[in-house]
Amino acid sequence: MIPPLTRETEAPALYAAACAELHARGFEGDLSLAAADLTVFSTDNSIYQVEPGAIAFPKSRDDLVRIARLLEDPRFEGLVLRPRGGATGTNGQSLGGGLVVDTSRHMNRILEIDVANRTARVEPGVVKDQLNRELARHGLFFAPELSTSNRATIGGMISTDACGQGSCLYGKTRDHVRDLTCVLTDGTVWTAAPLDADGLAAAKARTDRVGAIHRTVDAVIGENAALIAERFPKLNRCLTGYDLAHVRDGEGRFDLKSLICGAEGTLALIAEARLAVLPIPKAAALVALSYVDFDAALRDARALLPFGAASVETIDSTVLGLARNDPGWAGVQAFFPDDPAGRRIEGINLVEFVGDDEAAVEAALTRLTEALAAEDHAARIGFTVARGAAIERLWTMRKKAVGLLGAAKGDARPIPFVEDTAVPPEVLADYIAEFRALLDGKGLRYGMFGHVDAGVLHVRPAIDLKDPAQDALIREVTEGVVALTRKYGGLLWGEHGKGFRSEFVPAVFGPLVPALEAIKRAFDPDDRLNPGKIASARGAPLTPIDGPTRRGALDRTIPAPVRVGFDEALHCNGNGACFSFDTDEAMCPSWKATRERRHSPKGRASLMREWLRLASQAGFDPQAALRAEPAGWLGPVAATLRGSLRSRSARREDFSHAVKEAMDGCLACKSCTGSCPIKVDVPSFRAKFLALYHQRYARPWKDHLVAALESALPLAARMPALGNRLLGNPAARALLKRIGLVAIPDLSQPLDRALAGLDVATATPEALRALPEADRARAVVVVQDAFTSHFEAPVVAALCALLIALGFRPWLAPYRPNGKPAHVHGFLARFRRIAEANAAMLRALEKTGVPLVGVDPSMTLTYRSEYAQALGPDTIPKVQLVQEFLGARLDRIAPRAAGAPVRLLPHCTERTNAPAAVKDWQALFAHLGLRLDVPAAGCCGMAGTYGHEARHRATSEVIYGQSWARHVAETPTGLVADGYSCRCQAKLVDGRRLPHPVEVLLAHVRTAPVRQDAETVPTLAA
Repeated sequence: MIPPLTRETEAPALYAAACAELHARGFEGDLSLAAADLTVFSTDNSIYQVEPGAIAFPKSRDDLVRIARLLEDPRFEGLVLRPRGGATGTNGQSLGGGLVVDTSRHMNRILEIDVANRTARVEPGVVKDQLNRELARHGLFFAPELSTSNRATIGGMISTDACGQGSCLYGKTRDHVRDLTCVLTDGTVWTAAPLDADGLAAAKARTDRVGAIHRTVDAVIGENAALIAERFPKLNRCLTGYDLAHVRDGEGRFDLKSLICGAEGTLALIAEARLAVLPIPKAAALVALSYVDFDAALRDARALLPFGAASVETIDSTVLGLARNDPGWAGVQAFFPDDPAGRRIEGINLVEFVGDDEAAVEAALTRLTEALAAEDHAARIGFTVARGAAIERLWTMRKKAVGLLGAAKGDARPIPFVEDTAVPPEVLADYIAEFRALLDGKGLRYGMFGHVDAGVLHVRPAIDLKDPAQDALIREVTEGVVALTRKYGGLLWGEHGKGFRSEFVPAVFGPLVPALEAIKRAFDPDDRLNPGKIASARGAPLTPIDGPTRRGALDRTIPAPVRVGFDEALHCNGNGACFSFDTDEAMCPSWKATRERRHSPKGRASLMREWLRLASQAGFDPQAALRAEPAGWLGPVAATLRGSLRSRSARREDFSHAVKEAMDGCLACKSCTGSCPIKVDVPSFRAKFLALYHQRYARPWKDHLVAALESALPLAARMPALGNRLLGNPAARALLKRIGLVAIPDLSQPLDRALAGLDVATATPEALRALPEADRARAVVVVQDAFTSHFEAPVVAALCALLIALGFRPWLAPYRPNGKPAHVHGFLARFRRIAEANAAMLRALEKTGVPLVGVDPSMTLTYRSEYAQALGPDTIPKVQLVQEFLGARLDRIAPRAAGAPVRLLPHCTERTNAPAAVKDWQALFAHLGLRLDVPAAGCCGMAGTYGHEARHRATSEVIYGQSWARHVAETPTGLVADGYSCRCQAKLVDGRRLPHPVEVLLAHVRTAPVRQDAETVPTLAA
């Protein structure tokens, strides 16, 4: 049984007092001192973990002023601020003890889009892709392109002067910022914008902090002009922060934005930004080149630069190998055809041309392709050209590079700490050759990808930071790389900021360090804004790379067997893909509905890691406790009775309660399992945690009811009308609501009645083995699930009728519980017992050679994931989805004449964990004469039992309203959904029954004639 886990927080009373004072001063946003939030906010996308003192989520500029004015109050001496954007930083830029100021939750409004002047005015929490979605309506876009663009905030981009793909054409964030409204440490609100001579004179004449800043900066650049020219590198990616080389802009104006862009929140709080935006190019083409090795790709890239491409990107063999195993590879594989000579592709270059003139783009493309065709390049395997939607698919593959590296197997995972160096492009290949020799000499695996046109490659060595010996390599490798960048005239921090690498600032800037410190002092005299980064107002040493705690040092306190048992959580690297703003992406619905980071895969993984660490400190072995869990009914019920008494007297400070609250918000939709580049599997470790938590604390009685549902439904289904009357009366609904359940659907007619008139028999191994060979070739076993068979029996009947109409002979597997509801609620021992019995029955059917097909995608995919984890991958039955079975047999199915187009909203588990199966639906529909569109859509919000629980119902409807509601409203006819829970939600919220795809296909097959060869098969949706 788990012990109470008291978590000693490092948050001093100072921050509790600061939060209380902010409340007293009318702070309108949110403030948190909660252990769960402090844990989640202690990491970003770096190797570090540093807990803050408190977190503030301001709602407005006025809230930022209230925060800043605390710094002027003597009672809060020592309080520091840590501005934070999307938390995608790879070097701890926003980490540190202090008050985190996170503008992403509330200050995320697009305030104005001025189409005529091509500007946009935004708050700092706006996400880049969010802005570009709105700009696209006007044919405009915000140029700097990032791999994290679906969660990176504009404030964060400004603070790191972000750039990315295409920076040689479009520049960096700084080049697109027109003015910045900032809040200084004394609460002054000031707008940084270019000033002519008169404007500068007026600014310097001011007697406040703004005047002091202008006087100091003007003096610094005047007195140090020669040093600035010498020390600031002449690189496309000269990301330095405090960019003294660009205080005077191209027109000679005095522009302090160049100091704030890239300053990592050390100079001011950003309240608003006015950005320059550009017309979306009207034409584009991309050349994909393949090579026998990565060095050849790098060296060839130099020859590609003179052709005037918008971007030239490269990927090495490590990333390429991981990409080949990613679901997205199917969409780009055609651009990397096999070499007729049998050589394997070990490196690629992507070269894109863009413009407003199709002819100009084609002319540039022709010049390159003709040059490539004319050259006999021994190491170049070949090239292909992509246009239209294929370009975005290729760039999506390139964007995934960071996540794909993190998904490498083993304890040593590629990590960021020297991954954004910049050197002149002409020496990049030689520099990388020495970089690789450095890593090879230490026996390290690594992956490389990046922007060869800018001289930037992202290099991530694979290191296990839980191993103290490997942990020491961080300094060894860093210092080696610093020496190499000096040798080749480059920088350690070419793109992703300094953060905890600021200790190398003096080595780069040398005699300019006092000038940087003077600027810091003018803006922030007491080192209260993100201290330890870039420069110190007091001349204090900057944070060394060995100073902050690393995540691996904390993880190593968890025993190795426990780490193995919970690796679904422990390998989260903090990349934050789950923080996507886009509600039409399936991952993660609870994050999108709440905007609270603990309700995200990253947040839950962080809490799980901390819980395991605390449990290990307390001497608790969660693996042993899971093995001891009783498999029957009596044990969990008895635990609930005992836990009811214990819960009433539980100490509130038990950290387990904070973890439980975050786990309760998870829909168990498994979108993280498929969409997270690291494949963080929240439902799996959530189920383990719930099993452990409820050994000590009482379960809600509704959990027992839900877990028993699969076994109870066959009894209720014998008399569905009576069951519906009993469950539908007010007293029964009140009782169900009292134990936490709402929205109980009605039982349908019994399945045997729905199947009346169809030649469908019960499948047994003996009956299937007795079939003649010809009949067995047509046979297919339909595997029931509790929800479709008992709440939508006509759907099962429609599937059987469709199979018959297409020339197959369906058999019905005997009904057995699948166990998924038990797993979702953490009855793991019971789930294993159910799974063993069900798998044995299905394997016996499978051994006859007759294929198995499931009806509901979520329940069917359970056999591939939860069953594989519980029973082992070699012992699970192979149950196909409907479209997988039929899609593999199109040659046996007569095509049909064309009909009206259909739109499909797949179950989010299927969309993210079996994306090829969605394509199978499209192939099947096209073969049968129907065009099937699959729009981007998020989660419906039901996710099995989640939406039926009273405490989750409001959130469930919020999730539905964020994506599904729009699609349902926009498609009055021809909309189908293959998930039972999804259809249930649409009916519950919108009063609309969405048919299953097999119902639409059945109606079409029954009425449409067999298509003649001369007719054209509809093309698949893009």
